[in-house]
Amino acid sequence: MSAFDSDYLRISYRPDLHVLFMRWTRPATSAEHRAGYLSALQLAEEQQARQWLIDLRSRGLADVADLHWILQEFAAAFQQALPGPERRLAYFTTPYYAEVLEPRLAQFNNSGSGLAIRVFTEEMPAYDWLRTGR
Repeated sequence: MSAFDSDYLRISYRPDLHVLFMRWTRPATSAEHRAGYLSALQLAEEQQARQWLIDLRSRGLADVADLHWILQEFAAAFQQALPGPERRLAYFTTPYYAEVLEPRLAQFNNSGSGLAIRVFTEEMPAYDWLRTGR
C-alpha cells in the first residue's frame, strides 16, 4: 500500500511486517524533509505503525537543524499520535553516512522521547531490530 509517492520520497506500510517504509529517492530540502515525516506520521497513525524503516541511501543525511527537529518536535508528535511503548526508527544507510549519523544521534541524546533510533547498513538486521527490539 503506497500512501505517498513523490519525486523525492515513497511512503508505504506493510501490514504483514507491521513496518512503515520511508524510501527517500533523492536529496530533499528542509521543507520536503519535514513534510515527508509528517506525511509518514499520518499514515502511521492510521495503521498504528510504531516501527519504521527509513532508507537514506539515495538521500544522504539531513542537516543538523532537521535532525534536531526529528528528535524534538517530531518525536513529540509521534508520541502524541501513537502513545505507548516501542516506537522505533531504523535508519538504513551507507557505511559512510552511518559513521556520521551515529555520533550526531548520540550528541542530541533523545532519551525521554520514547523514540528508539538505530542506524543500520544492512536491511535484514534493521527488520530484526524493528520486530524484536534486539
